[in-house]
Amino acid sequence: MHKKNKMNIDRMKYTFFVLFTLMMISCQTLNTQVTENVDKTTQSPNIVYVLADDLGYGDLQCFNPQGKIPTPKLNQMATNGMKFTDAHTTSAVCTPTRYGILTGRYNWRTSLKSFVLGGYSKALIKQERTTLPEMLKTQGYHTAFVGKWHLGWDWKILEQDPKLSQDNLNANLEVDYSVPIKNGPTTHGFDYSFGFSASLDIPPYVYIENDLPTMVPTKKTLSVDEKGFWRLGHTADDFDHANVLQDLTDKAINFIDNHANQDSPFFLYFPLPAPHTPILPTTEFLGKSNTNMYGDFVMQVDDVVGQIRDVLKAKGISENTLLIFTSDNGCSPRADYEELAKVEHDPSYPFRGTKADIFEGGHRVPFVVEWLDQAPKNLSSDKTICTTDFFATCAELTGYQIKETEAEDSYSMLSLIKGDSDLDIREYTVHHSVNGSFAIRQGDWKLIFCPGSGGWSYPTPRQIKNDSLELPAMQLYNLKDDISETNNLIAAHPEIADELKAALKKIIIDGRSTPGAIQENDDMEG
Repeated sequence: MHKKNKMNIDRMKYTFFVLFTLMMISCQTLNTQVTENVDKTTQSPNIVYVLADDLGYGDLQCFNPQGKIPTPKLNQMATNGMKFTDAHTTSAVCTPTRYGILTGRYNWRTSLKSFVLGGYSKALIKQERTTLPEMLKTQGYHTAFVGKWHLGWDWKILEQDPKLSQDNLNANLEVDYSVPIKNGPTTHGFDYSFGFSASLDIPPYVYIENDLPTMVPTKKTLSVDEKGFWRLGHTADDFDHANVLQDLTDKAINFIDNHANQDSPFFLYFPLPAPHTPILPTTEFLGKSNTNMYGDFVMQVDDVVGQIRDVLKAKGISENTLLIFTSDNGCSPRADYEELAKVEHDPSYPFRGTKADIFEGGHRVPFVVEWLDQAPKNLSSDKTICTTDFFATCAELTGYQIKETEAEDSYSMLSLIKGDSDLDIREYTVHHSVNGSFAIRQGDWKLIFCPGSGGWSYPTPRQIKNDSLELPAMQLYNLKDDISETNNLIAAHPEIADELKAALKKIIIDGRSTPGAIQENDDMEG
């Protein structure tokens, strides 16, 4: 062959090889881009759970059309998503509800059979107990807690008043604030944590970031104002009660800023300290509600939700973020119901009772879900759900298989959130009051295992005893016909009461209310 022709053939082969290689690289790049795009669109959603503190069902206008407190941000969230009108916390007070949210298990299965923990209480969640953030971490989530913990953690206590229990809300213990706490949020699955130990009216008043106090307290503060009340306690210089709500919001926004559009989704648990006492709306909100200071504080909570929604939108992740807003129990009497009644506002509308009670006003709460990619807009569901159901919902959402020893009282409400199902997800729901009284709900029927409120509304356990009130030992209500729980049908329907008593007994003994192997309760005789 001629030398020149051979060179031309070789050059053509080389050119073909180069073109073929470039084409393969281009195809590979295109496939990679397509794969990346698919991964991004099919990635599990970010999850933000905002938990108000002592907010009543009737405090949001989207649940109470007659309500006098403006809540425009939450109204808009409900319009853009859906609301649940029959949502319940596991207890009528805060510590137990928080336990149920993070474990999917009823609080009374633990050693805490009544009341709440103090600021120096030891950790309630056992280390072997699987928590929601731990589960989500196995599914690739980055997890964060910002806010009010109130589940106990272990301080390094130097000195303790022998007259006061470690769980006493008035306790002021000497603590080594230079060392990390133990058995707190980071022990139970949170990659990042920032918050404080109990409520804003329970000492100590110290921020803890990733287990370490941000400052050593150098003073003690006290407020005896009826609405702005907090107990005497150690207070750090960077802890200003009036600024705590916005301080926490800034931390939550910063977390979202830093983790939006990352390779892995995030879970942010954001339990607010408001509108719980001390009721301290900032100057911007004082007088804005035209009700009272509590109403102003509710408006500030509404604004916090608006700030969270704004940052999700600004970062371009609102469509694929599951945002939930609810409350840990009903409204506290500290809101001053009599004062609010003068402007025709009822935080418990239309229910009987308040925070702490076994009546609906103690544990039926507003529950709003916004998820633009999946949840329908402007939908209302009357299906019964419970705050324990968050665990199973996230498990189904992420493909996690719940073990027999996990989330024993959690039912997935994912189908309801997506608007795909009109089925009842729970047959029974158990309620619990501040003094440990039980109630069980099935459909329209609710059986209460005490003669009064089991809490702070009339008739309280003390009033029943002191006034020698002759009341039936149990109460049975048909909530469809009697939403205000005024007509006790226990004498008329003993057969229904017997069925519900048997159901509660089984739920207690089985250590679970979901299908599965029998589990043990903690401190069964407590």
